Amino acid sequence: MIELTETDWQLLRGERGQAPALAMRILVRSAALMGASRLLNIEGAHIDGCLYHGQASLDFVERLVRDGGKVMVPTTLNVGSLDLMHPELFRGDKALQSQAQRLMDAHLALGCESTFTCAPYQLKNRPRPGQQLAWAESNAIVFANSVLGARTNRYGDFIDLCAALTGRAPDCGLHVAENRYGQLVFALADFPSGRGSRDIWYAALGLLVGQRAGGLIPVITGLPPDTSEDELKALGAAAASSGAVALFHAVGITPEAPNLAAALGGRRPLAATVVVTRDELKSTRAALNRARAGDSLVAVSVGTPHFSVAEFAALEHELDAAPGPLRVDFYVNTSRFILWQLEESGAAQRLMRGGVQIVTDTCTYITPIIRHTRGLVMTNSGKWAHYAPANIGVEVAFGSLRECVQSAVRGKVWFDER
Repeated sequence: MIELTETDWQLLRGERGQAPALAMRILVRSAALMGASRLLNIEGAHIDGCLYHGQASLDFVERLVRDGGKVMVPTTLNVGSLDLMHPELFRGDKALQSQAQRLMDAHLALGCESTFTCAPYQLKNRPRPGQQLAWAESNAIVFANSVLGARTNRYGDFIDLCAALTGRAPDCGLHVAENRYGQLVFALADFPSGRGSRDIWYAALGLLVGQRAGGLIPVITGLPPDTSEDELKALGAAAASSGAVALFHAVGITPEAPNLAAALGGRRPLAATVVVTRDELKSTRAALNRARAGDSLVAVSVGTPHFSVAEFAALEHELDAAPGPLRVDFYVNTSRFILWQLEESGAAQRLMRGGVQIVTDTCTYITPIIRHTRGLVMTNSGKWAHYAPANIGVEVAFGSLRECVQSAVRGKVWFDER
């Protein structure tokens, strides 16, 4: 039996409208299945269901709109199936485009913010340490928990929106402090410390950690002390793709892991320490890489999760250092808010003049945007490399940002052998 407050009962009885009543019924039932004895207040939500997967998702959200539903907490939206700022990029079926547009519009009618980004943590109002959230989108979840120290479970379609409509979430899992301690240690033996092309190794490490940890909470030792948020983003996104990681601790770097003992909560790990060598990272990278040096390339896609301002600066640096112009299509996925910052600084105009296609509101691995999909498409994203072959039918070349740029100007796959 779930312990409910008087406000919960009012919502459940429909005293505040039919939409929140439906949301509360789903939430209470879900809480029972999750083993929670009560609900807790949340201060924000991030909704994954605005990405069109079929008629059922549209029916659900449009019913909430018809019933007068409105979100009760600040609520951001994950990527949709369309780039609303560049609609000409969509190469799919017109009927699908119409349904996808309706779904995105329906979420806006519920009072959600028109963010359409998988990286809501890049927005101005970021979650605080300890703040209770109901976030969906795997990379956003792991970033909020790990890098920001906020608290959310892995919420999926529908339950995330139910939490937003009621301001409540099941009080269990990673919302609870004692459930956030590490359970499995990964000790890095010789992780690359030089800036160079090391972004690929964070992605590869994330893939390896996700495969080995599954749903356990990993603790990572040995990362360079100057590890950036973007590198942690790449690590977490990959770990949440290859496994069910919703929280990791990087000792000496992330907020709940000032040292190993704190990360583990003074407890013994549930399994023996996993020692990760450079050779194992190379093997993990190779498992997703369908390319050899010199193979012809048809496109590059980066920005999964969405590129930050700092990553765009790194891209500009690599393009300036490249031996020539881009010879293949080069896509960068980002949010409209990052794009607006780039436009203000003039960076967006420079990049577009150089042949870079900036994609907003969606991502190239989930919607038909890439012009040429027969052949190799290169990325520096572990998440993109993991999902794109099944989603859009491409073969993947998996390399660092530097390798992506150098390959794009050659028209052929190039790997940094240094």
